[in-house]
Amino acid sequence: MTPPRSALTPDPGRLNRGTTPTLRWTGDSIEIIDQTRLPAQLALIDVRDVAAAVDAIERLVIRGAPALGAFGALALVVGLDETQPSSMTDAHAVLERLRTEIGDARPTAVNLRWAVDRTIDAALGDAAVRSVTDLRRRLLSEALAISTEDAQACAEIGRLGRELLPEATVIATHCNAGRLATAGTGTALAIAYAKAAEGEPVRVLAAETRPLLQGARLTAWELADAGIDVSVVADAAMVSLIAGGEVDAVIVGADRIAGNGDTANKIGTLMHALAAAEAGIGFYVAAPTTTIDPAVTSGDRIVIEQRDPDEVHHAGGSRLTPVGVEAINPAFDVTPARLISAIITDAGVLHPPYGESIAAALAATRCGQPGDRRC
Repeated sequence: MTPPRSALTPDPGRLNRGTTPTLRWTGDSIEIIDQTRLPAQLALIDVRDVAAAVDAIERLVIRGAPALGAFGALALVVGLDETQPSSMTDAHAVLERLRTEIGDARPTAVNLRWAVDRTIDAALGDAAVRSVTDLRRRLLSEALAISTEDAQACAEIGRLGRELLPEATVIATHCNAGRLATAGTGTALAIAYAKAAEGEPVRVLAAETRPLLQGARLTAWELADAGIDVSVVADAAMVSLIAGGEVDAVIVGADRIAGNGDTANKIGTLMHALAAAEAGIGFYVAAPTTTIDPAVTSGDRIVIEQRDPDEVHHAGGSRLTPVGVEAINPAFDVTPARLISAIITDAGVLHPPYGESIAAALAATRCGQPGDRRC
């Protein structure tokens, strides 16, 4: 019998909220937390074919740039298993199709296409790969390495952010840049986790992040689950709190960072950056170097994903807007580099001028390595 494309596991006793990974390779499938069901239900989905993988990406069952990269790389193995090519020629053709089908499922998050390209290029460029079996083994090895490296990057971002901001007790954030968005402890939230692990006082103010409420649903869920003080704040109300001096620092993640430091993040980020500048407090971006795209020279060249207007029209199954009224639903906005105090990466804390600090960080890490098409 052909297995279903995805199987849902409800929230039985075996699921440990704090330790259930966002994504996990089972041996022949990818097990992921269904983030569309949080916080009401912790449920797992077993992804067994490409259609299910692309659907999970597009519906935000899995999301967050680093997590999308790790997931997309593993989805290549799922796709190869699904098609079962009989020759290396057929396998090459399958992977080139998947390069686009999986890699372009969400256009703004650079990690997805980067990880897909890296995994395919590493496997196809390996002279020791001489059979489809060898190819699968090499794909899986590279995909698992991406997950491991992301977890290490998260830990380093947390360490560096804690050192950079020792006096920041009240941290504002937007969207979700924690363990649900990565293969580790997160990017922006890694700093809060690092502070908490050292016994330092920390309180997180999580902007709701409309229209899909990633802050209210996901950030609040994972921080509360970890025992970290978190309060949900309406997006517009966060601006007032920042302006009123009630926030020590604003820290967000990123989906793509241009070569000049302009940063695309979840829609609504820009207003928090403007508020921080007006209030004279730091606005920080936390992201691994894999989220930097030097091929995109400035933010106005970043492709912004336009999502289904129904996400704006509806909430909780009910329509909020009058029938016949249009809705505009950009998924991201771009914060110009001039509003960013520093970019906290696994390669160090980058400061303006970002064109120079970004180039130096990439030269010391990812760029120059075989298969990195960003460089």
